Amino acid sequence: MAATEHPVAALAVPAAAEPAVAPDKPNMFTHFFAEMGQLFVFTVRVALAALTSLRHRRLAWRECIDQMWFLAHVTTVASALVMIPLGVGVALQIGSLADQIGAGAYSGAVVAFLIIGQAGPLVCALIIAGVGGSAICADLGARTIREEIDALEVLGLPVLERLVVPRMIAIAVVCVLLNSIVLVIGLGASLLVHVLILDGNAQSFLRNVVQFSQPADFVVSGLKAVAFALISGIVASFRGLTVKKGAQGVGDAVNETVVLSFILVFIANLAITQFYPLFVSVKGAY
Repeated sequence: MAATEHPVAALAVPAAAEPAVAPDKPNMFTHFFAEMGQLFVFTVRVALAALTSLRHRRLAWRECIDQMWFLAHVTTVASALVMIPLGVGVALQIGSLADQIGAGAYSGAVVAFLIIGQAGPLVCALIIAGVGGSAICADLGARTIREEIDALEVLGLPVLERLVVPRMIAIAVVCVLLNSIVLVIGLGASLLVHVLILDGNAQSFLRNVVQFSQPADFVVSGLKAVAFALISGIVASFRGLTVKKGAQGVGDAVNETVVLSFILVFIANLAITQFYPLFVSVKGAY
């Protein structure tokens, strides 16, 4: 009896046949804007899922608390270790420049502007995106390639309400608390440098910080932290749930999450910084 030919081998293209012409690769900018459109749609779906879960009182609180603890555990020490040298560097640079132009007494106010308005929220965003966001993407990506997400959808369970919404709440709360810790560490490091290295006056430093800052600055710093955290969480969840099959796809999704989160965070920071003086009369400028 003749051997049965394999069904895939039967569909093989003969050697004499002309090779198929590869389709043109999509334009990079077209792909980017298409992905941004999908990300926007995903953001709207997550917002609607959050409203639905809160309205029907079915928010997964246990998952939310577990994610808060995990994110706080992996980001607190890293943020402190990043903020200490940054605060020292800012104080040294600003203090030296202020002394050269005869405005050493105002170095505390300038340092406060930089740390409260820019450095603190950005450090939180970078740590949350690089550590917390990558962990969220890897977790959801692993669930996706193991077909756990498909199983939840088959059972009729809302994936966004069960997995994404708790992570969004957790990452926003943790980032706000982390921003407060980072501000204290940054200002404290700058104060020590101002007093111990630059031979400045601690009373003058603190007086200028209080004189040139206002509660709205701290509120906007917290709002920046929330916005940056939500951006990082949305990007991480989107890439995790749309990951391609295989472990390689999860690794690629994590890398794309970090890069895209950084880009969107810097764009959001620029927008918030530019629009802030239009709504709040500031005593200084960042």
